[in-house]
Formats: sequence, C-alpha cells, structure tokens
Amino acid sequence: MSALVVARDGAVATVTLDRAERRNALDPSMLEELTEAFGLLSADDDVRVVVLRGAGPAFCAGADLDWMAASRDLSWDENVADAERMADAFEAVDACAKAVVAQVHGAAFGGGAGLVACADVAVAASGTTFAFSEVRLGLIPATISPYVLRAIGPGATRALFTTGRRFEVDEAHRIGLVHVVAAEGQMNPTVAETVDALLHAGPDAVLACKQLVREATAGLTLDDLPERIARARTGEEGREGVAAFLERRSPSWSVDS
Repeated sequence: MSALVVARDGAVATVTLDRAERRNALDPSMLEELTEAFGLLSADDDVRVVVLRGAGPAFCAGADLDWMAASRDLSWDENVADAERMADAFEAVDACAKAVVAQVHGAAFGGGAGLVACADVAVAASGTTFAFSEVRLGLIPATISPYVLRAIGPGATRALFTTGRRFEVDEAHRIGLVHVVAAEGQMNPTVAETVDALLHAGPDAVLACKQLVREATAGLTLDDLPERIARARTGEEGREGVAAFLERRSPSWSVDS
C-alpha cells in the first residue's frame, strides 16, 4: 500500500502523506516514495507548483515507532544506509525544480518539521505545534540540519535542536520556519492564494531563485551527516533514549529540575 497520494490539477500537483493512522510518521517506504515522487514532479514540464500536505489529524509526527524500534538492531553500515535514505528524501523535496508549498496542520515533529523547512513557502494552520525532539531520544537531527539552518538560522536552530522543546505556530512564524499562518477554517483559501502567487511568477525565475539560495548557503551542510546520525543511533545514549521512549519511561540520563 502506497504511503503517498499524488494528485494533479492543471499546473499544481498535491503530494499527500497518507498514513493518517500513524500520524503520517516517516518510515523507509514513505521516504523512498517521497524521493521518487519529488524526482518525477521535478522533471515534469506540466507542473509548476507542488503542495505537500498530510492526511488526518497531523502533518507528520516524525519517525515511525516501528522503524525506531527496528533501528536498534541495525549494524553500523545499515544505519548509515538508513540515514542516507532519509537524506535523499529531504534533498529531493528541497531541490525540487518546482515551487514547493508545505500545507501544515496539527503537528510537525522531527523529520516532519524538517519537511516544512524544505519547502519554499510554509503555510501552517493556527494551533499547529512543532518540535525538533531528537535530543530527547539521545539522537540528533542530522539529515534535516542543512534545511533548518537555511530556514531559521544558526541561533534559533541551536536553541531548538538542543532543547527539543515543542513550540507553537506563532513562534515558528516569528523565526521563519512558517511563512503564513492560516486562521481557523481558512487553510484551503490561504494555500490557494500562495499557489496563485507562485503561478504568476516565471517558472525559470522561480528555479533560479531556489538555486541562488541553495548555492549561497551550500556551506551549511556537511558531507558526513548520515555517519553522524548513525553514530548517535548506535551509541549508548541513543539506544537508551529510543528504548525509554518505546517503553514509555524516562531515559536513565534524564534529570528532573
């Protein structure tokens, strides 16, 4: 069963994360489908704008629990390959030759918030909650880091990465992760207004603008991001953090203030 639904309406394609029963949590299958879908849409001359959205109550809750559990048994090489698959998906969204609009609601945690950072324009519903919560599992948000740094800068990135705290849509808007906040019941017309603005822009100019920003900020990425997350996953702290999360307990290194 596919984890995505891709629909077309003229020059606009909509990619829907379609695992509502798992709050659209990311797993290897969904990541591979994202990579493939955005690669195909990027090369489609009939597409001008891609809207990325989530089915059900949340945009994307981050990593799938079953995937997290299985990752504890992966070897070093398997962990690196797994992280490379993640990196490929985020890169496919960010590097898409078409304008990408994230339509965000409910929650965008971990990799879900990373997808928001990959979009050219992020529209979020009032009441949406965000988090880069990896550190609470003893892990690091390595593969999404270049896109988050580009979106909100090193200061906000450092504060949110190191605390892993949840933050609301108003803060996400203030720091630049979200560009437009849709009032209650106004998500569809707000996204439509954003899409209309993009359809009135020259498609070659849109691509050139995207490439300009990517090339100007190329120094924000590192060559060893998959290895960094593999190191965190296979380390004692990461193993304990994931185990504690799955067992619904506090990890051994958590200290109450």
